Amino acid sequence: MSQVRVNARRPRRGLSRFLPLAVAAWVVLEIWLLILLAGLIGGFGVVGVLVVSALLGGWVIKRAGMRALRSTTAGMRGGLADTGPDAIGKETRTAVTIAGGALLILPGLLSDLLGLACLFPPTAALLRRFPERWVRRSTEQFRIHRPDGKVVPGEVVEPDGFTKNDPYGYNTDRDQLH
Repeated sequence: MSQVRVNARRPRRGLSRFLPLAVAAWVVLEIWLLILLAGLIGGFGVVGVLVVSALLGGWVIKRAGMRALRSTTAGMRGGLADTGPDAIGKETRTAVTIAGGALLILPGLLSDLLGLACLFPPTAALLRRFPERWVRRSTEQFRIHRPDGKVVPGEVVEPDGFTKNDPYGYNTDRDQLH
């Protein structure tokens, strides 16, 4: 008996459908711009531009990472975790800066322009809005889910380790080790 293998992949929807085409178009555009630049300043000039932008991108990423590390260690020394709205702003600022550095490391003129846009303060402020919205939305939707599927926004824990109101019957002697 022969078996027929059916391709069970779902068709792609939305942007993921056109992502390979967009990446290919981006690469072709980057190469075309590099060829145009080579016609203006020469091959060694293009290599110099690419090396300088990669070094600048590496320096930016290193600086942003060190700043984030210092902020984290200072918060740990103080004993307080920074979880307010200012913490989200710091995290998204660091994320946009690191994205700018990564774009500078990528070879190409468009990626360099986008990387510089991530580092230039007015455009960086505009670009930070997108991850800030995403982080705020994801933290607002955080809920605790019980094994039975019920959503519990939180519980009050008494000093002896048992909950004040135990609607699920976890505070019975049959489950506790004495």
